[in-house]
Amino acid sequence: MSSMAAMRIPHDESSCAIPELSTVWLRAFLEVARAGSFTVAARALGWTQSAVSRQVASLESALGGGPLFDRLPRGVRLTEAGRALVPYAEAVTRSLRGAGRELAALREVASERLRFGAFATADAALVPQALAALRARHPAVRVEREEGLTADLLDRLTAGRLDLTVVSTTGRAAPNAHDLHHLLDEPLYVAVPAGHPLARAGGVRLAQLADADWISGSDRPEGTLLEAAVRHGFRPRVAHVVGEWTAKQGYVAAGLGVALVPGLAASSVRPDVVLLALRDEEAPLRTVYAATARGRSVSPAVRAFLAVLREEAARLGCAMAQAAFRG
Repeated sequence: MSSMAAMRIPHDESSCAIPELSTVWLRAFLEVARAGSFTVAARALGWTQSAVSRQVASLESALGGGPLFDRLPRGVRLTEAGRALVPYAEAVTRSLRGAGRELAALREVASERLRFGAFATADAALVPQALAALRARHPAVRVEREEGLTADLLDRLTAGRLDLTVVSTTGRAAPNAHDLHHLLDEPLYVAVPAGHPLARAGGVRLAQLADADWISGSDRPEGTLLEAAVRHGFRPRVAHVVGEWTAKQGYVAAGLGVALVPGLAASSVRPDVVLLALRDEEAPLRTVYAATARGRSVSPAVRAFLAVLREEAARLGCAMAQAAFRG
């Protein structure tokens, strides 16, 4: 910081003018205040004693000419004005150090690559909006993205192919071999065709659909959203195995079955499909995490992406809660 650098000090609004104060003056003042001596302060700063005296004198002059230190036979002591100035001077220097650290972190983030993965429905809203926020704040970060199932993404994370993954659990224990950063808990809905007898019900219990044909990403409910049905007392009959969410909607719309839909995908439902809120007392929730490799250092780019993921997850979580309440 140049000796010509200046910063305003908080001042009574009734005052006619707010003095412009050099941060170098404030640095010299604080060092003398801490040391209780111009000589000791000069050694700590690597300056001459006369240079320290000049900076403090300039500060006293800018503040109206009154002394900030009483000169004693051995050292100095803060005057009442000096004691009043200390917290403001500390706040200024603390803010400048914080700004320096943040700017250094921004430079470091800008030079990095971010490799991340996400499960499919996280790409409906959470991930793209977080990426847009990351690009706005750190446009130089190089992003590489992969899509996959939670188990596969965690394997890639463990192998070092990814820096972060967005993963989910549905009523099961969270994986414990990684560091998990909670993002949100999303509700599950049942998708039915618009002409279904329950389409106007607004809500449904899973047991009401025990005899229905289901559209699922696997012919076995274990490890899928349909595992919730097993916990609610029946084993669903999977009529069609369809992996991609928009294709599942097509099968539902055609009357070929019903499907469980996570809250993150609810905003992209087609108009000939109706989403029914689950009314079970313990309606299943899917927990969404950002996962990083345990024991591996987290880069500034990953920290920056985590921050925007949390922000976007909080916004989406509020929106889903409001939608559930209206339902």
